Amino acid sequence: MSEKHTPILAGVSQYTQRKNVERPLDPLSLMARVCGEAVGDAGVSGITGIIDTLSVVNLFQWPYRDAPGMLCEKLGIHPKERSYLPIGGNTPQLLVNRACRALASGKARAVLITGAEAIYSIRRALKGEIALDWPESSTPERVDGVEVPGASDIEAAYDLFFPSVMYPLFETAIRAASGRSPDEHRQYMGRLWEKLSLVASGNPHAWIQKRLSASGIAEVTPENRYINYPYTKCMNANINVDQAAAVLLTTSENAERLGIDPEKWVYPIGGADFNDIWNVTRRPMLDSSPAIRNASRLALGQAGLELDDIDLFDLYSCFPSAVEIAMKEIGISDDDPRPLSLTGGLAFFGGPGNNYSLHAIASAVDAVRQDRSRKVMVTANGWYITKHSVGIYGGGPSSAGWKERDDSAVQRQIDAHALPEPVEKASGALRTEAYVIRHGSRGEPVSGTVVGRLSDGSRALADIDADAAALLGMEKDELVGAVGGVVFSRKTGRNLIVY
Repeated sequence: MSEKHTPILAGVSQYTQRKNVERPLDPLSLMARVCGEAVGDAGVSGITGIIDTLSVVNLFQWPYRDAPGMLCEKLGIHPKERSYLPIGGNTPQLLVNRACRALASGKARAVLITGAEAIYSIRRALKGEIALDWPESSTPERVDGVEVPGASDIEAAYDLFFPSVMYPLFETAIRAASGRSPDEHRQYMGRLWEKLSLVASGNPHAWIQKRLSASGIAEVTPENRYINYPYTKCMNANINVDQAAAVLLTTSENAERLGIDPEKWVYPIGGADFNDIWNVTRRPMLDSSPAIRNASRLALGQAGLELDDIDLFDLYSCFPSAVEIAMKEIGISDDDPRPLSLTGGLAFFGGPGNNYSLHAIASAVDAVRQDRSRKVMVTANGWYITKHSVGIYGGGPSSAGWKERDDSAVQRQIDAHALPEPVEKASGALRTEAYVIRHGSRGEPVSGTVVGRLSDGSRALADIDADAAALLGMEKDELVGAVGGVVFSRKTGRNLIVY
């Protein structure tokens, strides 16, 4: 990579459409707005003529037949490459990493990346509060990549498809490994999330700007009920938002030629992308992520930095377990004073589908522009701590640059530790590794599911055969490590465990 092909972020924008809007913009119009603002942020209109790549992050709700093409028409641009990737919260950082390699190799001159959601407005319309005059929503005619379900058939059979049900499994495994009691760990999560709430309270783009205390986040109340134990409502990602973001990348040569102010330039100086073992129930450990560990290590190496050189983090924060696992794998201690979020996290800033991390990247650019000595690490996560992308940003280029790098051996090493599929029809003693207890809309416990090991070491899933009172008791005491008897129920088509 020559110096003239050094990738830079030249323009960024993020926008939060507030609750009282009478005629809210649809996701396509939101993206058009922030793309225009990102170009404006670069400060030179001539850059639109060299945008040869446009990438749109997968829309969670209200997708379009051809979002990239329709957006190009709105913006009046004609990129030769247009992409719309599969589902995944890792996508924004993945796209930035790909853009940097394309720019560094001379395959691209300028890259525009954007995404948006307007789920809050959709829900308002479903309640009859407003009427939407938006363009028609339809199934995308093309997705660039293979759309692989996040959950296996066996996991889906136990209703583990929803992240709000899957992530509690990680949390109970983390808690047991920490040695904290259920109550101690709940307070620990509250303190962790209080840090994010503090950031959100001062962020003009955040959806929830009210500062919450650790006790207020951790305490179970009618207003802050368990969604799925051990997570209270305040600990869950908030997808009920209208938010959009865009970033514009080019090269230092193009930026200089176009006259973009060098004070605007922010350098992506390291990045890496890996997957953990795809299906959660085939991972040997539920409280770790070899993918985050390796991605952060390689990104730091590319940037020529040590972990202590990072000033700010934005760790993907859909649920506490995602942050806790990232901290463990990156090497961030519980008492580390450095901020863990630039935005306030998905619970408080907002979780706009797959696009949250594009807001984190835009915020990283703002942070570096304010102090060009800063180094920022952003982590992005797709599915269930499954797909991971890491990026590092700074005020100057790295010496390593963005050469093509073959990381396939690392990925093969991660995948090689996959366990066999769980036993579908289990019997005998099952030792609990992790569990979740689902709660109803009034906060009452409804059902529970465990992941565990049979006496021969094989893994199995099972529903807990217990009434509401017994389930409440399992929330007060540590169930991880407990052994129960498991049998297959022909009636439900699932394994049942009795403690």
